[in-house]
Formats: sequence, structure tokens, C-alpha cells
Amino acid sequence: MVSLMQVCLLIKFKCYSVLFLGVANGAKCYSYLKPQAEEERKIAAEEKEKQDEQKQIERELAKAQDGSIIT
Repeated sequence: MVSLMQVCLLIKFKCYSVLFLGVANGAKCYSYLKPQAEEERKIAAEEKEKQDEQKQIERELAKAQDGSIIT
């Protein structure tokens, strides 16, 4: 059986410190980017709504033109 190696406490401390700093940095970046992403989603939803409205108008105009050709 292989004996377990003793790891220096300083090395353990460095590893966990780097891990903690990485998590903290990720949380900071997420909190910075979240409002921007929400704003982008809001703008995209408004644009989609405008496009849908424009398509509806185009369909109604096409339907009206088709009806006048037949009669």
C-alpha cells in the first residue's frame, strides 16, 4: 500500500487561496455582466415584438391585395 504524502501547509494554503480568489473573481464578473445581459435581452425582446408587428402588417396587406385580385 502506498503511504500518503505529507503536503506542506503553505502549499495547501496557496491552493485554497487561489481557488477562493478564482471564485471571488467569477462572482465579481458575473455581477458585472448580469445587468448588461438583462438589458440586451430586453432590447432583443422589443425588437422581436416590432418585427412580429411588422410581419403581421405585411400579412394583412398581402391578404388584402390577394382579395382584390380575385374579385
